[in-house]
Amino acid sequence: MIWASLFLGFFLANVLGYGGGPASIPLMYAEIVNHYHWLTNTEFSNMLALGNALPGPIATKIAAYVGYDVFGWMGFFIALFATVFPSAFALIFLLKIIQRHRKSLVIKGMTLSVQPVIAVMMFILTWKMSADSIRFMGIWQSLIIVFLSFFALTKWKIHPALIIVFAFVYGGLILPHMN
Repeated sequence: MIWASLFLGFFLANVLGYGGGPASIPLMYAEIVNHYHWLTNTEFSNMLALGNALPGPIATKIAAYVGYDVFGWMGFFIALFATVFPSAFALIFLLKIIQRHRKSLVIKGMTLSVQPVIAVMMFILTWKMSADSIRFMGIWQSLIIVFLSFFALTKWKIHPALIIVFAFVYGGLILPHMN
């Protein structure tokens, strides 16, 4: 029965995750951590950090890791299929309809109204995941990393993957000697 839970958990997270991988991460978090308890908050945070440092779509990396961890290679394929299938099907089937009605105020309203919801979901996920960092590093180090990351992304235009690598290096080489 675990295979059905894997399929359903990842299928729902990706069907409802309008906007791609980043939008489905909070939904995956809800299924993986809160609903099925396949990973803890810390394990999810670590997996997400490492997954973001690797190339490729984050949703498929999360599905592959959790599926394999929960049910071996069969879980890997089930979770991956449940993650990729909704998007591939929707792209093939719905893109023609949306292109035909691209200028429709209804379509524009639907797509624009969902963006604030996704922003709130990402903020809540960030808030939950930051608790572990604050607990381990303290509020000041966490805030310094937040502000440096923010400026590196927005003002200095450093690629996000490089910022993640810098954070890994800092966390691995500097943090162990500070505590």
